[in-house]
Formats: sequence, C-alpha cells, structure tokens
Amino acid sequence: MQAICFLFERFSMLELSELSADEVAAYFSRNKGHLMESMPLQEAHFYTENFWVEQIDQYRESRGQVRELRWFLRDGQQVIGHVGFDQIARGPFQSCYLGYGIDSGSQGRGLMRQALLKSLDYMVRDFGLNRVMANYEPGNIRSGRLLRSLGFEREGYARRYLKLNGRWKDHVLTSLVADVHLAGGSPTGSSNSIVQET
Repeated sequence: MQAICFLFERFSMLELSELSADEVAAYFSRNKGHLMESMPLQEAHFYTENFWVEQIDQYRESRGQVRELRWFLRDGQQVIGHVGFDQIARGPFQSCYLGYGIDSGSQGRGLMRQALLKSLDYMVRDFGLNRVMANYEPGNIRSGRLLRSLGFEREGYARRYLKLNGRWKDHVLTSLVADVHLAGGSPTGSSNSIVQET
C-alpha cells in the first residue's frame, strides 16, 4: 500500500514513513509537558532521534499489513500534531481506535478538526471501516467537544481505563459509525489527497 498524504491550505498531513526522525523527535520533545498527561509514561529514549529512526523503520516494515495508519501534521518543516488509527481489525469487526494530539502553540486554530474530518473520511469511505473508537479523559473538555462535533457518540464510561503518565485514569468511551459519518456529508475545508510512492 502506498503512502497517503493530505494537503490543506495551512498544513499538510504526512504518514510517519514520509517524515524524518529528527522532526518527529523535536515535536514530542517540544510538547513533552503539554502531551504527557494524555500519554503513557515515556522513558527519555522516546524523545530522541534514534528512537524515531527505529519507529519509522518499523512502520515501513509493518505498512503492508495495515494494522495501523499514523499521520503527522506539518506546518512548513515543523511537525505540529499527530493522528493515529491503530488496532485496525478487518473481517466482521471493521474497526479501529483513534488517537491524536496537537502542539501547544497550534491549539484553537481548527487544524485538528480539519485533520480528523479528512482522515476519518478516508478511513470510512476509502479504507472501508465501519467503526472508529476514541476514548478521552472526562476532564478533557476540549477533546470531548471535538469528538462530539465529528459525530462520535458516548457509549460508556470505563474506570481506571488507561495508565497515563504513571497514573490510572478513567475514560469516556465513544465511537463513530460509518452511517453516521456518511450521513454528515463530505468533510469541510479544502484539501487534496496524494498517493506517494514509498
């Protein structure tokens, strides 16, 4: 499967395999304090270029199996966010989990909404998934509002669901099903899809 990239007016979305390790490491290092509460506790190696060289190599190797798709938002030459669809299941389930994050300096500009609209549309229309699940901490009002605006519906509440930054945290469980997404029409905001040879 070839790499899929999305181009917007204000930013682009590139798959992990199309980025350099130093720019991904710089993004996570720059946002360590901002993102740490919504991520598992990471060792120092996670924030190094060497770690991301390994991750990019692994992603390229596993790309053909399509168990995950990982995009990064880039404004010029700087990574400003990430969107990942993982645990992709085929067969009768046709589902995956969504995770995302954005640079502290890029919040409130509507960039993540655009990125999710386009990538969700790809996962449902082109990739053929029926369900995308996304879970968030109850205190993360911004994330809950964003998911609701995209058509995600609350399906439950899980106590001590994930261990983030070294602490077990409750999560609200939500999902977007294909018929709800498709009934909403095409994603807003101008963008183009590009299939890139890897």
